[in-house]
Amino acid sequence: MFSHVMIGSNDIDRSKKFYDAIFGVLGVAPATPDARGRLAYAHNGGRFMVTKPINGQPANAANGGTIGFVMSSAEQAKAWHDAGCANGGTTAEDPPGIRQGAAGQMYLAYLRDPDGNKIVGLYRVPA
Repeated sequence: MFSHVMIGSNDIDRSKKFYDAIFGVLGVAPATPDARGRLAYAHNGGRFMVTKPINGQPANAANGGTIGFVMSSAEQAKAWHDAGCANGGTTAEDPPGIRQGAAGQMYLAYLRDPDGNKIVGLYRVPA
């Protein structure tokens, strides 16, 4: 359904440090800024991009928005979360752990990136 997800940042260098770290846990190569200074990460057919807003206004986080990333295990989700916290992110919602949802158990690790965007590492626990 999606070709890519793009978020805004007020500090591309700070975002690069954060996203290089969390995506490195997933085996994704560090981003190389393009001619416009945008960062692009590609993994498993998905593309995630970070840019300064083209309208020149400050970037801000979507209220109520969350971007989820699939993890291969609870341990990977925890390592992803730890990498984020060590590189300018903060824990969002509850600490990482198992939650019961309508679709079964999930290990969720919520973060706020340095610009306040809410992201989550999600591992669906096999039934």
